[in-house]
Amino acid sequence: MKYILSWTTPPSVFRAAVERFLETGAVPPKGVELLGRWHGLSGSGFAIARSDDAKALYQYQAQWADLLELSVTPCVEDEEAGAVLAQLSNR
Repeated sequence: MKYILSWTTPPSVFRAAVERFLETGAVPPKGVELLGRWHGLSGSGFAIARSDDAKALYQYQAQWADLLELSVTPCVEDEEAGAVLAQLSNR
């Protein structure tokens, strides 16, 4: 399953978050595949990850919980969403 991870970095911990990112590369744990990550100019950003291991995904989120306001949302691609939406139109 794919997930959207989105975060905001509070200004009060910005430097600490930068230091951790530069030290670790924010590499996810085994069981989580990082598909892409984008950093906004406002201190916010998002990533797309794939995982079938909820515990590993929780571990990844927990590694940053002290510095980032982070949300994790399951997501589907257009083809999958389109199939569901097509069923709705057949009602």
